[in-house]
Amino acid sequence: MSPLPPPARAKTLEESLALNDVLLAYVRKLEARMEELEARLGQNSQNSSRPPSTDPPDLKHPPKKPPSGRKPGGQPGHEGHQRMLLPPDRVTSSKDHWPGQCENCGRRLPTGAARMDAGEPDRSQTVELPEVQPKVHEDRYHGQGCPCCAHVTWAKPTAAEIPPAFGPRLVSTLALLSGAYRLSKRAIQAVFRELFHVEISLGTISSCEEAASDAVAVPVEEARQHVREQSVLNADETSWKEKARLVWLWVAVSAYVTVFWVLPRRNRVSAHEVLGAFCGTLGSDRYVAYDDYPLGRRQFCWAHLRREMEAMRQRRGAVGRLGKEFLALSDQMFQWWYQVRKGRMSRTAFQRRMGPLQAAMQALVVRGLNCRDAKTAALCADLHLRWEALWTFVHVEGVEPTNNVAERAVRHAVLWRRSSFGSWSERGSRFVERLLTVTATLRQQDRNVLEFLTRAVSAHRQGTSLPSLLPDHSILTPAAQAA
Repeated sequence: MSPLPPPARAKTLEESLALNDVLLAYVRKLEARMEELEARLGQNSQNSSRPPSTDPPDLKHPPKKPPSGRKPGGQPGHEGHQRMLLPPDRVTSSKDHWPGQCENCGRRLPTGAARMDAGEPDRSQTVELPEVQPKVHEDRYHGQGCPCCAHVTWAKPTAAEIPPAFGPRLVSTLALLSGAYRLSKRAIQAVFRELFHVEISLGTISSCEEAASDAVAVPVEEARQHVREQSVLNADETSWKEKARLVWLWVAVSAYVTVFWVLPRRNRVSAHEVLGAFCGTLGSDRYVAYDDYPLGRRQFCWAHLRREMEAMRQRRGAVGRLGKEFLALSDQMFQWWYQVRKGRMSRTAFQRRMGPLQAAMQALVVRGLNCRDAKTAALCADLHLRWEALWTFVHVEGVEPTNNVAERAVRHAVLWRRSSFGSWSERGSRFVERLLTVTATLRQQDRNVLEFLTRAVSAHRQGTSLPSLLPDHSILTPAAQAA
């Protein structure tokens, strides 16, 4: 901002008016600057892209719904959730209990072979964890003296026969604790010592991570190619650290496969490396790195847009009123959309209702274009220019109006970054992106992560066929298919 001109004594009416105009213009600049700084100071997770962890303690959250008068907990008629009994082949020990006296007449009941069994018994089970004693296989290489020359020859394994220090399941468990549960190397060391009675060094933990990473490299690459061939994809990116320098973690999410990359830049080149020749519909935020993809095949995230609308609503005057009207229309839109997702409204009826709502929203955008507030005008100009990409979900099956699925996928990585400060080598970054891919994808498909890793490490060591991360629709559980 330019400094205030030096004070001058006006000698004529014209000079006084000119000086007054200068002072008024400077006051308007100060007011605009003050409003901008107040808006920046008031940013939180509800009106910006800042994470909830940065919210101040005194932030007022949206009011809760009024009490319904019902007591907390499950309501009458609610289907309960009980722990299911394990099948008989999973029971390791059992004890039979028989009644000794009739509860009706008090007579003693027969025992032994004379018992009159009334049918299947009632069962209760107690589950306990056994003390883990690791299985240790030992190879012994003996020496034998020659009866002719007395030279001692020792048995030696070939290069292919040198046994690894740790088995596939141990390596996979270690990788799972690190990549899926975000434990530090010292925490993993303590877990193996206290739970599994295995002493393992910090350097060996890093070597095991590398072994697991190498074992899943091919399945992960296959998964990356798979997501590029899907009809709908959601993408997002977040910061990461490698050797204490800033890099970027990208994610692409399809219906059954989620894939991660650690890349040096957050730009269009990286976006092309992630998406490749993807020709389907892309859900994302409005970041310019994705702008090479046609607007007709994109869906902008309404959750991001609503936060910007909330920031507008919290401002004074015409901008606040505009933000309030924007939010009211988007509230109505989401209310209808949830009915479509629940099967309570047909897509045809939804599309018919969305016509007038889109027209009303467009009128608000035009109003915003003529707003004196530069930030609001810029937002509305961007929406006007890329209007088509706001409504793809209305007409294309399988497209969501938000990018929440990608943001949820990257949340685990954000927590990992905060607790570990990133990776400290390129090899570590490969481990991060591959284990994140394996964990997120298998959980999408309701498959066991440890069993997959164990099979992958074992197959990689033996040179046999590696397991695949791609979905087998014939064995997907109902929960995975519903997701």
